[in-house]
Amino acid sequence: MKTIVLASANKHKVVEIKNILSGYNILSLSDIGFTEDIAETGTTLQENAKIKAEAILNFCIEKAYDYAVISDDSGCFVEALNGEPGIYSARYSGDHNDEANRQKMLTNLKGKENREAYFECVICLAYKNIREFFVGRTYGTITEEKRGSDAFGYDCLFLSKDLKKTFGEATETEKNSVSHRGRAIEKLRLWLDENLK
Repeated sequence: MKTIVLASANKHKVVEIKNILSGYNILSLSDIGFTEDIAETGTTLQENAKIKAEAILNFCIEKAYDYAVISDDSGCFVEALNGEPGIYSARYSGDHNDEANRQKMLTNLKGKENREAYFECVICLAYKNIREFFVGRTYGTITEEKRGSDAFGYDCLFLSKDLKKTFGEATETEKNSVSHRGRAIEKLRLWLDENLK
């Protein structure tokens, strides 16, 4: 089994995962013609990842595609904000607006000394009767202003403890080597190589 559908329309995510799972044929939702919205009604990253994976798997079954599906949900958890924005990271300010989300986080952290945070990613693999989950975390602190590229989420505010720079200042290779998604995908890759060659 070499073809895997990534349950995402996020171009950054598709490129990132293709780079890490280079031995597999990774298809996006547009590649399989899936255009519906999936309601993420879960209360945890794991629940949301499973909801998305199963929705796409059911679509593949209806179309008679023998593909596995991977989907992920991830979030930024800030200690001083009681874990916010957490599972609502993409829509922290009410919609999928990265700049508004970042500004809300910085505003909520004003005057707070503790800026400890972590990113967590949960990947769900769905294929036939298989449901496997892979979790990755990376730790850092939230800066007081943007540093580096602001093209992707909270990256320009997240000062990585591993890299000693923000993800916005890191190269794609540097970020992938320590990121929450990179770590979860590496666990997924090892599992795939052992179980679904």
